[in-house]
Amino acid sequence: MVQVGNYNTLRVVKQVDFGVYLDGGEGEEILLPKRFIPEGGLEDGDEIEVFIYHDSDNRLIATTQHPKGVVGDLVSLKVVNMTRQGAFMDWGLMKDIFVPLSQQVSRMFEGQFYTVLIYLDEQTGRVAATERFNSKFDNEELTVSERDIADLLVLRESDLGYVVAINNKHEGLLHFGDIFRDLKPGDKLQGYIKTIRPDNKIDVASGVPGYQKVANEEEKILQLLKENNGYLPYHDKSDPEEIHEFFGMSKKVFKMTTGALYKQQKIKFTQTGIQLIEE
Repeated sequence: MVQVGNYNTLRVVKQVDFGVYLDGGEGEEILLPKRFIPEGGLEDGDEIEVFIYHDSDNRLIATTQHPKGVVGDLVSLKVVNMTRQGAFMDWGLMKDIFVPLSQQVSRMFEGQFYTVLIYLDEQTGRVAATERFNSKFDNEELTVSERDIADLLVLRESDLGYVVAINNKHEGLLHFGDIFRDLKPGDKLQGYIKTIRPDNKIDVASGVPGYQKVANEEEKILQLLKENNGYLPYHDKSDPEEIHEFFGMSKKVFKMTTGALYKQQKIKFTQTGIQLIEE
């Protein structure tokens, strides 16, 4: 049986003027339209990797196009059309993916991006999308520990920061104080586990933890000093946003890094900034 909403490697069983038919198993044949046949063509018996979904007439169809996600993926998609029944989102295929009204957390608006989970509807067998994916995240049995590096996906903004998916398994919070740029739902970034509270709620931060981060940033500051004649007008009293805009790091990391460079006698502090020490 083919996996609807995912990639399948199928064998060509028949050629027609408008494409080729692929073996879908149990006697079912699935059309790969002519416009999606690779240059050079296909012969009977050839195998090809295709994505399988339903067309507008509820028939299984194959494509060599690559959607922005498969069943089980969390993705940020743009609403391209609204109806009374729900929203249609652009997911990279000729046929837009549907978000039923019942699967929307709040009212969607055309032209806006939303984070959704791609799933297979049990009643229709069609691929669809939903904003109701909290059950996907389980913080009961954690697979991460404090200071672990993790992949973060922004789900939504809250009063305290950004609610994020952690490795697509757990839910955590990235506090406003631990990020110095605007984020939106669907943004992906690398971070680490900052704190795991007794109730298994997780606080995360962007970048890498502690002195591992400092080691990565030392070369950046030294290079910037060399490119600016050995002097930069930034110090521990500088505005955090100015530091982030110039160095791409938080003020806390800047102070840790310059402190480490000072101890290594690679820089010195002046009243107005930092100075490279000539070797």
